[in-house]
Amino acid sequence: MTCKEVEKTIPLFLKDDLDTDDLREFLEHIEQCGECREELSIQFLVRVGLSRLEAGNVFDLKNELDYRMDEAEHVLWMRENMQRLLYLLEGLVALVSAVLIILLFVLT
Repeated sequence: MTCKEVEKTIPLFLKDDLDTDDLREFLEHIEQCGECREELSIQFLVRVGLSRLEAGNVFDLKNELDYRMDEAEHVLWMRENMQRLLYLLEGLVALVSAVLIILLFVLT
């Protein structure tokens, strides 16, 4: 993902509206690019921070953004593991189907 793509993706990240592949690429880029990480901090402050301040709530931008990033990494990990499990189950179903077909021909 390029810096321009990441900048366009930040609002989707803040809304938790990225698919697995986009989330993976976004997190990898943010981890390596200080400029995009700073842009994420700015947009987070503008979108989340100002609404919190208007409501009179105090918050810690750094800790909340770090928490959101950690949470996104956890979500990505869960999605990828669920996808692996799905592939494994599909493989098992195919294997069981093949064994049943072979048994059907052998027994008839």
